Amino acid sequence: MAYDRYMAIYNPLLYSVSMSPRVYMSLITASFVGGTLTATIHTVATFSLSFCGSNEIRHFFCDIPPLLDISCSDTHINQLLLFSFAGSFEIVTILIVLISYGFILVAILKMHSAEGKQKIFSTCGSHLTGVSIYHGTLLFMYVRPSSKYTMEYDMIVSIFYTIVVPMLNPLIYSLRNKDVKEAVKRWFDRNWLMNKVNFHY
Repeated sequence: MAYDRYMAIYNPLLYSVSMSPRVYMSLITASFVGGTLTATIHTVATFSLSFCGSNEIRHFFCDIPPLLDISCSDTHINQLLLFSFAGSFEIVTILIVLISYGFILVAILKMHSAEGKQKIFSTCGSHLTGVSIYHGTLLFMYVRPSSKYTMEYDMIVSIFYTIVVPMLNPLIYSLRNKDVKEAVKRWFDRNWLMNKVNFHY
């Protein structure tokens, strides 16, 4: 998505050529292969663990850190795999986002139109907010020492990347639509008027 925005802003005339179906398919395939490879390695590593106590995990869903927490075998290799894979994927994706936004910032600074700059900032700002929350919570969850794991914090943090960020995207992008903005404004005006009338009674 960051690369797509970079191509749309930095070189808009060549956008349809640069972002051809072949490029889309390459990006989708790379994401799919990376995700599948990581999931397979962690699944195989998890099957090597022994569980001799309670089989209840203190979490909303079956994630790797809660499974490692209830295992009675040595989880050092699993933690090392989790740290190295999550860390390397996070570093690569964050670098792609930062480099793309660096080029976008250069393109914005070269623009003369204040309206164009404002439009790009609003578009990219919403995407960057979602990306920051998502990657920040993932880094907190998976790229830290095992001694710092506390299931209570993990449960709260996992809500951000599983529920808040997916809910935030449609909300942000729909609020940028003029019709939706008008509907929200009318709703707030109507509720404000109703509260004012009720207050006087």
